[in-house]
Amino acid sequence: MSYRILTVNREFGSGGGRIAQTIAQWLGWKLLDRDIIDAIAYAAHVEKKVVSRYDEHVESWLKRLNQQAMRSAALAAGLEIGEDSLFDAGAMVKITPKVLEEAYAEGNCVIVGRGSQCVLQHKPDVYHVFVYAALKERVHRLQNRLEKGANVEQRLRTVDEERAKYLQQNFGKSWCNPHLYDLMVSSREDEDSTAEIILHAMTGQTRTVPVSV
Repeated sequence: MSYRILTVNREFGSGGGRIAQTIAQWLGWKLLDRDIIDAIAYAAHVEKKVVSRYDEHVESWLKRLNQQAMRSAALAAGLEIGEDSLFDAGAMVKITPKVLEEAYAEGNCVIVGRGSQCVLQHKPDVYHVFVYAALKERVHRLQNRLEKGANVEQRLRTVDEERAKYLQQNFGKSWCNPHLYDLMVSSREDEDSTAEIILHAMTGQTRTVPVSV
């Protein structure tokens, strides 16, 4: 099977976002993770801070989707665009699958989270991965990323609960359901090695083999 989309879902602190970025770089694919707030805000004609309140988590996502395609996604979702007061969690849930479908149509991208493993579940050329890690390894990662004095373990629990609740409420699926994924892999302490495992599982290649851009 030749895959054209990779979805990466992850425990907070597992390094899943950076692993997704690494694989996208190796493949020469788009990374749909950091700028989707901008894209959805553009599509719905609302401010980014409004969209951010309803994201799966504090991180924003998506980059480089055609702006007209984004506007089409908003209209197809039946959004009343242009008024911040009309954009809420329900609107976010309606437009996000449309955005993911647009990303799928363009192909050659790595999508991080946001229910992508559910929205694109039945697409045969999409590979789904879940990245996890032991608690002590996640705490160690986040101690260097979060603000000084942050309660790291509490933040881990809160973010993971948010992600699980997002999937359960909007798709009726358990976040850790193995049937949603082609591969569930521990990142341990080595994110690059984990990225190589995922790349090899999906393509049969390693990063030492030239990958078409």
